Amino acid sequence: MQIGPNTVVGVDYSLSTFDSDPADKSFVEKTTKETPLVFLFGAGNLLPEFEENLAGKTVGDSFDFMISPENGYGVASDENIVKLPKSVFAPEGEELDSEVVFEGNRIPMTDNEGYRYMAKVVSISPEEITMDFNHELAGKNLHFTGTIVEVREASEEELAHGHVHGPGGHHH
Repeated sequence: MQIGPNTVVGVDYSLSTFDSDPADKSFVEKTTKETPLVFLFGAGNLLPEFEENLAGKTVGDSFDFMISPENGYGVASDENIVKLPKSVFAPEGEELDSEVVFEGNRIPMTDNEGYRYMAKVVSISPEEITMDFNHELAGKNLHFTGTIVEVREASEEELAHGHVHGPGGHHH
């Protein structure tokens, strides 16, 4: 069976990133055949170009492709670096939780509309904390290599819910 609309796909992959020189890669993550990434093809849950590079492949096929920042997690923007009052993290008179709020740590944040974002603590001053809301892979070229380990028809329930159920997928 070929990867296409309404299929569940399992991939064993490795992801590395680089800024401009592919020889200067940094390892990001790797799955295994026993714990592959399993997803509903075409459901909009993954980078579109990632799926485009897998379309038509079958179990056992390998892949090796790159995705530019523009087609990946975007180009890092200074507009996404924000100075927030320290009171956002600790009410007046209370100490910052130094096990959570420290330079370099990524922490979950919620905006005024309830949307959740991950942000990196860039710096801490007596009055404010500078946070970087760029995706951690923004500005990076993505290099994926791997093998297709599963392709099957999606169930009606998976199609209705927009994600995979069962092993490797979502459980209700």
